[in-house]
Amino acid sequence: MGKFLQDFKEFALKGNVVDMAVGVIVGGAFGKIVSSLVNDILMPIISLCTGGDGYKNLKYVITEASPAGADGTAAIEEVAINYGLFIQNIVDFIIIAFSIFVALRVMMKFKKKEEEAPAPAAPEPTAEEKLLVEIRDLLKEEAKK
Repeated sequence: MGKFLQDFKEFALKGNVVDMAVGVIVGGAFGKIVSSLVNDILMPIISLCTGGDGYKNLKYVITEASPAGADGTAAIEEVAINYGLFIQNIVDFIIIAFSIFVALRVMMKFKKKEEEAPAPAAPEPTAEEKLLVEIRDLLKEEAKK
């Protein structure tokens, strides 16, 4: 158990955990923006084009709802398959997946450019450095004799 806790401590103290937490928070906010875009802008336009009254209302009713009866019978809630909401969630997913794909492509292009950039060439040695190298080489030769 001690090794497990030590490994977790090392993992938690690395910078990657903070980066991951920031990513989750930004991703959550981005998800809300995309959901609003789909629910409040795209789906009403698509509903107008398809002649419907909105995808949220598309459903297959299995059991109709019924109110509570005066004789004491309990109310029955509607049981339905809400395939309109499912369509909206698919559109949400496609937009989020496409956005992540585009962001990753941009990041990979920048990373590739960094990798392809040649390393800066070593500066030409000064006259003083050349002289010191010659002196060093002469001293090595004298030491060998």
